[in-house]
Amino acid sequence: MAPALRLTALIFVANVASMAGASTFAALAPVFARQWGLTNTDLGWITGIYYGGYAIVVPVLVALTDRIDARSIHVFSAMAGGLALLAMAWLGDGFWTALICHAIAGAGLSGTYMPGLKMLTDRLGADAKLRAVAYYTLGFSVGISFSFFLAGAIAAISDWRMAFMVAGCGNLLCAIIVLAGVQPQAIIRGPPAQRHLLDFRPMFKNRAAMGFTLGYAGHSYELMAVRSWLVVFLSFVLSIDPAASQYWNPTTIAAATVLLAMPATIIGAELALKFGRKRVVSWIMVVTVIMALATGASASSPFPIVVVLVIVYNVIVMADSAALTAGALGGARPGEQGATLAVHSLLGFGASFMGPLVVGVALDLAGGAEQTQAWIWAFAAMGAGSAVGLILVRWVAPEPACPSNAGPPGPA
Repeated sequence: MAPALRLTALIFVANVASMAGASTFAALAPVFARQWGLTNTDLGWITGIYYGGYAIVVPVLVALTDRIDARSIHVFSAMAGGLALLAMAWLGDGFWTALICHAIAGAGLSGTYMPGLKMLTDRLGADAKLRAVAYYTLGFSVGISFSFFLAGAIAAISDWRMAFMVAGCGNLLCAIIVLAGVQPQAIIRGPPAQRHLLDFRPMFKNRAAMGFTLGYAGHSYELMAVRSWLVVFLSFVLSIDPAASQYWNPTTIAAATVLLAMPATIIGAELALKFGRKRVVSWIMVVTVIMALATGASASSPFPIVVVLVIVYNVIVMADSAALTAGALGGARPGEQGATLAVHSLLGFGASFMGPLVVGVALDLAGGAEQTQAWIWAFAAMGAGSAVGLILVRWVAPEPACPSNAGPPGPA
């Protein structure tokens, strides 16, 4: 195996292992609601705080990769995230312990995902780098899907504590893989920086990048809201038609849905290059809002129809991910791509924290997750992400003079 391919495969596997706990709580949310008496708002807080922890830490860790070997950041973060998941397995007994453990686990992901990409690209030549980025970023969706499937499979034969135990071991396995398979590397330092490490003010003033970054925040809000509440929604629909539960498993459907949506981000990026990024992103967001409303209105429909709508909705939600990130990085000024990516991740994952929480609040205000009408409002709250993102993209972002597909998607 060629060295570049071997390194890419190794870090890809490590990335997926580090995400074994990314969807564990979301996959088992109905269990926690029953055992701990949690409200939907409580579930939204715990699910969302994973991405909130990510958002708080990611600007610092991504910026530090220009001054510290990303390998060190990656290994430390994987171990910290793994210990947080193991603490959840051992100590989790209610809202506050889950909130704290999940926040730390999310912060751990912030030190493995983007720094993992930097660790990979720092060790590859120019040609191999472009190909490796495309494969590496697929790991985010593979990791989310794997986490859904793993949590459901383990909980079915044991309990939720064992599911978190295994997820925590996934993070520790990630650290071992990187320590054993990736050699340390000295950082090549350039001239003294003209901007403080955490001074992101110039990025916020750059309309060419910020228009797509703000649209990406709306996209991320919706994407993580959908994924966080997918199992709860499918479980509700199955409760209306108990006979269907003999043939359908919500966590397996969630895992398959994430995988089936993966090609959409590549297709969306290609369409953006051909027809114009701002135009394509706008149309995708319009269709996403329509699909959100249609999916919420299907809650009382036969289960196979619901599954089809859920899959189509998830596919459409994913379609503008890479196009938005490419727009942000394509609009970045020289020397500011790293800082632009940090702001992009900060706003994207900050919005990812808000999405699950807002949907939980909407469910509680509309009568609870056991009410069909409540899910109409919940999916309307999800679709609000694309609706607001559409307005911001149209208002702020100029049409790029030279479209670029450089750069990885964030939440995908």
